[in-house]
Amino acid sequence: MVLGVDTELTLTAAGAVFLLALGLGVWKYRQMATSDDHLAHPYVDIAHRSALMYSFATLLVAVFVELSAWPTAVNLAAAAVIVVFFVGAIASYVVHGALRDTTNQFAHPVRGTGPAMAALIVGEMGGFAVLFAGFLWGAFAS
Repeated sequence: MVLGVDTELTLTAAGAVFLLALGLGVWKYRQMATSDDHLAHPYVDIAHRSALMYSFATLLVAVFVELSAWPTAVNLAAAAVIVVFFVGAIASYVVHGALRDTTNQFAHPVRGTGPAMAALIVGEMGGFAVLFAGFLWGAFAS
């Protein structure tokens, strides 16, 4: 099998995030099994579900990395930005789940939440737009 290094690294990230999701599922199960109401903390649940969804989203990113007409460095940079924001979101959910400090991180946002969300939006959408444009260019323009 011959894949570009950009695709291989993105697939590695997808596998790592999926493995993280499975581990978060164990944490969620332990909380459900030991709590009086048999529910995990909302952010433990969110961390688990988001990691599952982000792992499959990262697989989709890997497909567009492989099919993009752009140079390897461009594809890798775009994918890396997306994955860093995915993992950052999961990490923030894990922190809130471990600290049990909130059930809504936007109810009392910490300083910098607005700019961080703006960066996330630009990074995720922009990174994917680069890869999608690379696919479209390769599929239809070249």
